[in-house]
Amino acid sequence: MEYVYAALILNESGAEINEENVTDVLDAAGVDVEESRVKALIAALEDVDIDEAVAEAAVPAAGGAGAAPAEGGEEAAPEEEEEAEEELPETADEEEGEEEEEEASGEGLGDLFG
Repeated sequence: MEYVYAALILNESGAEINEENVTDVLDAAGVDVEESRVKALIAALEDVDIDEAVAEAAVPAAGGAGAAPAEGGEEAAPEEEEEAEEELPETADEEEGEEEEEEASGEGLGDLFG
């Protein structure tokens, strides 16, 4: 994943995305660079417009931010929204308790580091 991030950093800064620049970014980040992976990344990005790809990837996230319409394409009634909001805090409290238990036992650390 860090290889893709390096390409995104180079793209954002306006630098050319080539083997040397990707390697330099990864070296600066302390990554043990595999030359074959850098070559594969450069080859995969050869015909890709990164700005366009990022814009396309962001569209579904922005479109899903609103409330889901009820059956028939209508928005949910205010009573239904209030009921849903009342249920959320209870669920969040339960999840928080579970997370604290995992943190206390050291479980779940693998999720943080892949």
